[in-house]
Amino acid sequence: MSKKQASLLVQGYEVVIGFETHAQLSTNSKIFSRASVAFGAEPNTQACAVDLALPGTLPVMNRGAVERAIQFGLAVGSHVAERSIFARKNYFYPDLPKGYQISQFEIPVVQGGEVSFYLGDEKKTVRLVRAHLEEDAGKSLHEDFHGLSGIDLNRAGTPLLEIVTEPDIRSSAEAVAYAKELHKIVTWIGICDGNMQEGSFRCDANVSVRKPGAPLGTRREIKNLNSFKFMQQAIDFEVRWQIEQIEDGYEIEQATVLFDPDTGETRAMRTKEDAADYRYFPDPDLPPLVIERDWVERVRAEMPELPRAQAERFVADYGLPEYDATTLTQSPAMAAYFEAAAKACGQPKLVSNWVMGEVSRRLNAEERDIAAAPVAAAQLAALIQRIADGTISNNAAKQVMDALWAGEVPAGEPLAQIDALVESKGLKQMNDSGALEAIVDEVLAANEKNVAEYRAGKDKAFNALVGQVMKASKGKANPAQVNEVLKARLG
Repeated sequence: MSKKQASLLVQGYEVVIGFETHAQLSTNSKIFSRASVAFGAEPNTQACAVDLALPGTLPVMNRGAVERAIQFGLAVGSHVAERSIFARKNYFYPDLPKGYQISQFEIPVVQGGEVSFYLGDEKKTVRLVRAHLEEDAGKSLHEDFHGLSGIDLNRAGTPLLEIVTEPDIRSSAEAVAYAKELHKIVTWIGICDGNMQEGSFRCDANVSVRKPGAPLGTRREIKNLNSFKFMQQAIDFEVRWQIEQIEDGYEIEQATVLFDPDTGETRAMRTKEDAADYRYFPDPDLPPLVIERDWVERVRAEMPELPRAQAERFVADYGLPEYDATTLTQSPAMAAYFEAAAKACGQPKLVSNWVMGEVSRRLNAEERDIAAAPVAAAQLAALIQRIADGTISNNAAKQVMDALWAGEVPAGEPLAQIDALVESKGLKQMNDSGALEAIVDEVLAANEKNVAEYRAGKDKAFNALVGQVMKASKGKANPAQVNEVLKARLG
């Protein structure tokens, strides 16, 4: 067994995880009716006769939901079925007024595909089994009802794409990385807003453990994980619990469990059903869904560049490290911001450092998206241009960024704005070699102890001298020139 394989074992057990993710599709209306899907309305104000399953109503397929399923299939390299079937998934629950959920079973619209991502510097790939269209159920409410429960059918009929993986995931960290990549894909192509708090992106993790080489263990499904942090905590607890049960001589029973973030534990909600328990059969009210090839090709022609492809292009075209390219393609807005600045100043690595560092730090502190950054990409490019040509130091550039971020923007084009701020704040870097040499001579004369220590082989003494020169120049000396002149003077 390799070290890498051994690192995936927990107390001698291999962790096996498969994912089912419900992505709410970004349509304005429901999958089989014209009722609104807007979030936050008063209970039962967005449920029409079709959603309520009143007698005589019939479902009508939402074309926009089908198109979003096609987009996803193309994004993950799946086969988009020319013909797929809707089925009735039969079960009783108070928030399911029809007594069944319309879903897809034997022939889903999206078949196969894969999602690739990096875990550290290692590339991982998770195979997809399918992605199928279905309607959401309503919601049971248990608060503010004086000990009673209420039913809100606003969500009933909301269009979902359920994305199912093979059991390819081997750790909680890998599970989170997969979920983040999938989240990035569906939000990048615009088929889902990805809001986990509002239930737009809900993950269920099927977790089991086994000894290496043994058959797959019995799985327990952790339902409705609505944050990446809780996802990792829930899986880690479930893995430990299953191993303890097996080590104590108990068998794992298939079940649906919930994660309690207050206790950090999972708890069983109900025994898990198998597909046969749902008595699937084709829905007689819906004809087969037929997708013509020219429709698929039209959607393909309108697809944006995908994040993984864009990251690979950033590596090839701009010479960025893989880490930088992956980070910069977390959202279309960040990728566009980086690329606009990189093209404007011709310094892609410097731009990458600033976007991932100073710009992201400020945005995070203010909880802003990069699309709302007060400093435009062209202004960042101009600032970096002045760093690259030696006009200002990196520290001085941060002071200019402070001014830009606060809205102190002089008139003119971006480069003129930067130059005006540099001039008004006295931040221009000293590039006069004669003036710098004079400062260095004064520092050396005043710091004979450091000079002697450096000549005795103590490198820290050199750094102290650099600091003294920078202090004497009020931070305006070019650090590279300071090093060069000091070394020349010190022999």
